[in-house]
Amino acid sequence: MADIQGTDRTGDADWAITDEEVVAFTSDLIRIDTTNRGGGDCRERPAAEYVAERLAEAGVEPTLLESAPGRTNVVARIPGSDPGAPGLLVHGHLDVVPADPAQWRVHPFSGEVRDGMVWGRGAVDMKNTNAMVLALVRAWGRTGRGPRRDVVVAFTADEEDSAAYGADWLVREHAGLFEGCTEGIGESGGYTFHAATPGGDPVRLYPIGAGERGSAWLRLTAHGTAGHGSKANPDNAVGELAAAVARIHRHRWPVRLTSTTRAAITEIAAALGRKVDLDAPGFSPELDIDPLLESLGAAGALVGSTLRNSANPTMLEAGYKVNVIPETATAGVDGRVVPGGEAEFASTMDELTGDRVAWEYAHHSVPLLSPVESPTFAAMRAALLAHDPDGQVVPVCLTGGTDAKQFSQLGITGYGFSPLRMPPGLDLAPLYHGVDERVPVDGLRFGARVLDRFLTTVE
Repeated sequence: MADIQGTDRTGDADWAITDEEVVAFTSDLIRIDTTNRGGGDCRERPAAEYVAERLAEAGVEPTLLESAPGRTNVVARIPGSDPGAPGLLVHGHLDVVPADPAQWRVHPFSGEVRDGMVWGRGAVDMKNTNAMVLALVRAWGRTGRGPRRDVVVAFTADEEDSAAYGADWLVREHAGLFEGCTEGIGESGGYTFHAATPGGDPVRLYPIGAGERGSAWLRLTAHGTAGHGSKANPDNAVGELAAAVARIHRHRWPVRLTSTTRAAITEIAAALGRKVDLDAPGFSPELDIDPLLESLGAAGALVGSTLRNSANPTMLEAGYKVNVIPETATAGVDGRVVPGGEAEFASTMDELTGDRVAWEYAHHSVPLLSPVESPTFAAMRAALLAHDPDGQVVPVCLTGGTDAKQFSQLGITGYGFSPLRMPPGLDLAPLYHGVDERVPVDGLRFGARVLDRFLTTVE
């Protein structure tokens, strides 16, 4: 693997400062507990103030925007060298999901550096990327360098819930801050995924997010006749709800291959030394796609959850006493929708819930599809390969959602690009929202260099 030390874009002495800062900023941000428990229960302001102070020290003027007490966002614009070029959004969220210290080897809000790793909640999702951006902006301030395009950096609240206090609010109330931005980069892409050819030769893949499944969080409600638990009651809300939930659980959604997913399968297979033709006569997505992904080994996981719509029952609530039949029963379902699959999702839910159970969106965001054949994607690919020439960059559709969905309402095309080098044996995916979340120090420094090359060269 290429040595990350040294670059043709700045001196070694300045990178030494950036290398120290990216690690220190990651640790500092982790120590600021910004746990988002949902329903408005979060306070990002201390992290937002920290970010704003680091930006101000670099000569950048940050704007703190509070959507509700404690729910603070930070936005700043760094002028580019080409005033005629469109702007580029770089966004990252400040909140994190909960963590139980009793389950961790290292306290989740310690930010401890141990065994070459920075440990803690947010280490990969995504205070690490926020730290890279801060360190990079400060390096530009020291050296007088900067991006080619105007770069708008946005550090948002509430991404780990509904974005109502963060990106969604910014888009509705402060759209002018993002004027001129045509594309944006955010979390969940550009990291090392270790795979192997059929012969066992190691391959380093770098998936870049070029699409996202939409979010369709549902609330199901069944109404019936309340009564005594000892008496026959065919109008039982719990039974009707349970039947609908079971149908949703058992449903097999059909394969829907988007342009991004088709490109992902083809390019992943090619990187592993296999030629795949999804348009070959006789190829059946329903019959052949799962065996095809199995043949790709571990790399098949990059695609498997993006082939179809999905709906997973996650919550049930009914009753207050075992011998009382309740009048109402409710359930929560986490639905995800592939680009182009929204009508199919809604009609299928109508069918699966039936006449006795009503469903509604508790939270709904659109799926995204971003072009793979674009100068921006090419620049991300080139930046990664500049620092790992033997890597293989591939497009993927993200299984979940990011703030890119909200910013798409402003016409901003979003990509998942938070570069990070991961060592063999440490997979990134289980660390998201997982126990013992941690990030390699070396990976942070790699990511800062890749971001620097991308932001200073992208056309």
